[in-house]
Amino acid sequence: MAEFIGRGRKARRCYGFDEIALVPGMITINPNEVDTSFILGGKTYKVPILAAAMDGVVDVDFAVKMGKLGGLAVLNLEGVQTRYENPDEVLDTIAKASPEEATKLVQGIYNEPIKEKLVAVRISQIKEKKVPCVVSAIPQRAERFGAIAQDAGADVFIVQSTVTSVHHISTEYKALDLTKFCGKMKVPVIIGNCVTHDVALELFATGAQGLLVGIGPGAACTSRGVLGIGVPQVTATCDIAEARDFYFKKTGQYVPIITDGGMSIGGDICKAFACGADAVMVGSAFARAKEAPGRGYHWGMATPNANLPRGTRIFVGTTGSLEEILFGPARLDDGSQNLVGALQLSMGSVGAKTIKEMNLTEIIIAPSIQTEGKIFQRAQRVGMGK
Repeated sequence: MAEFIGRGRKARRCYGFDEIALVPGMITINPNEVDTSFILGGKTYKVPILAAAMDGVVDVDFAVKMGKLGGLAVLNLEGVQTRYENPDEVLDTIAKASPEEATKLVQGIYNEPIKEKLVAVRISQIKEKKVPCVVSAIPQRAERFGAIAQDAGADVFIVQSTVTSVHHISTEYKALDLTKFCGKMKVPVIIGNCVTHDVALELFATGAQGLLVGIGPGAACTSRGVLGIGVPQVTATCDIAEARDFYFKKTGQYVPIITDGGMSIGGDICKAFACGADAVMVGSAFARAKEAPGRGYHWGMATPNANLPRGTRIFVGTTGSLEEILFGPARLDDGSQNLVGALQLSMGSVGAKTIKEMNLTEIIIAPSIQTEGKIFQRAQRVGMGK
């Protein structure tokens, strides 16, 4: 229901993770007996939490570690890994930069041309470790990099931009025909990002096998501040989940949706699944891993844009191993570790044995969920008061 925000102008109320809560179920289930797996391109993955395609989060070693733990990490084919033979030296430079010089420094670093031979090299380095390889590129480079990636053995290709639509208009360059691209790729294609029901329906019809949901919610993203656009993730996920289900009923084709960004703790991830997500993609939570290449720093994919940066470098620290962040044991009290364990316990508490059952969880609007009874935590800056 929309309401008037001015004479003759209506706006719809939308919700983010901090404004809702999940209601416990009529039954409860042993957390060790729930199934958190999800299916993508006909293959089943036991960890439904993907690591985002950001240079401070994923490199070859991180992707290999994530794969061995049963998850997927997305390698950015337009980052430092494909621009530099020795990206570690570059990552050291970024980590040592002061806040005042970080953006300018990163812009300069990303002016180095992409070396196409490194695209195949990085994919081969991941595949030789016998783990899945997921890579991403923007639409303008998707056709060229998509061909290289699948020839090199990539398992999934992501076409990702700040805002994606089927009808992109440009006189300066040829727009990517998403339907033709998905049709000729021999590996599953995920498309992103979008936040609206009608756009999602059109993107499903391209033949994509996954859809990323979210514009601007990431910890290191400033798109909402720079551009003023975005839809809070609870509403965006619910809207697109409804579009997915409608498309499935109409065509018999089920396209999983992946809520991308805005989640740094277990509770947010659990809420995303309750809103309808099949999987989630996070960046800052994994940037805190010892295995992450960012040395405790995290920066958005659009940070190095030479003309209009839409991200920033933030310090998240290094708090534990990737295994601890995914499976525990948690050594912090703020929900940022043992993310899979948190999901299992939440599923058990609401009576959901599978992710699809989790999608049916009762949700309430609860603006006090983060503050009710938490005065001591907030005053002492511990737990939920950090």
